[in-house]
Amino acid sequence: MGFVQYEVEGAVGIITIDRPRALNALNSEVLDDLNAVLDGVDLDAVRALVLTGAGEKSFVAGADIGEMSTLTKEEGEAFGKKGNDIFRRIETFPIPVIAAVNGFALGGGCEISMACDVTLASDNAKFGQPEAGLGILPGFGGTQRLPRLTNKKIAKELIFGADIMIGAEEAMRIGLVNHVYPQDQLMDEAKKLAKHFMLSSPYSIALAKQAINVGLDVDLDAGLKLEANMFGLTFATADKKEGMTCFLEKRMKERKFIGK
Repeated sequence: MGFVQYEVEGAVGIITIDRPRALNALNSEVLDDLNAVLDGVDLDAVRALVLTGAGEKSFVAGADIGEMSTLTKEEGEAFGKKGNDIFRRIETFPIPVIAAVNGFALGGGCEISMACDVTLASDNAKFGQPEAGLGILPGFGGTQRLPRLTNKKIAKELIFGADIMIGAEEAMRIGLVNHVYPQDQLMDEAKKLAKHFMLSSPYSIALAKQAINVGLDVDLDAGLKLEANMFGLTFATADKKEGMTCFLEKRMKERKFIGK
């Protein structure tokens, strides 16, 4: 792919947004390339994804202002829908997606990191939603995910105060980041976490991810009903038999899950 690179290390897929001269800014071509990479992920072989940006300065510095500056109302809405559709695909992808944020995560960069299941950040990472300073507003999910992950008042402060950027430690404090690492350790830690996820049943992870995502948007009773249903589904799987048999026989390190 032109602006998005994909490689597989063992069972970990690594997606790199590769437009470093533009600080990995998202334009239509980058979004199309990202969607095509997701199309090509072999879910039978790859158990987790790591999403990062090329270079040391920027994860994703936002959407491409040069492209957006010429868009009409209708074109702007279509561009926002394209970004939202792809980020929602990441959010609902059946395997874990880990964001490895190495530098600026502004605008669309902050938004794509929020769509990932877990966000790890380098100690030089900066997060922000600068769109209002450009006369627009976050269009790839920022107004929706930011208050859900932090709270309404924090989201409004960051979105209204377009020039506000927060560091990795503050982003972790308010719930945007899980862990902060020195930049030279970031990718190793992301791969280590991906491998840790592989100790669990991929089918259980897929169902749990769905239960969490859907459950946050319904009332508690509906969420618990969904959880009970998915809990029951796991009892008909080979993974459940393998996991519990290995536990009872005290050989957990030998367990092998097949994802069904």
